Amino acid sequence: MPDIKSIADGADIIVNGYAFTRKDDCIHVLNLNSPDKAVVFSLDGEVLETTMDDIELSIASRYLKQNLKFMED
Repeated sequence: MPDIKSIADGADIIVNGYAFTRKDDCIHVLNLNSPDKAVVFSLDGEVLETTMDDIELSIASRYLKQNLKFMED
């Protein structure tokens, strides 16, 4: 089980319980309320890996698109 507090502290942004963290050339997203649900996006929004169902994946994808500008360096 991941250490939720350290993930939340290290996240670039948190949106409605989803922690978004940019690492290397990917964006890692973890549902802090259900830490077994995660997705890895490429920088252009393509899904690389996921344990989310389709509905939750569409929610995380929408949050990423709406908030990507806040993650820019």
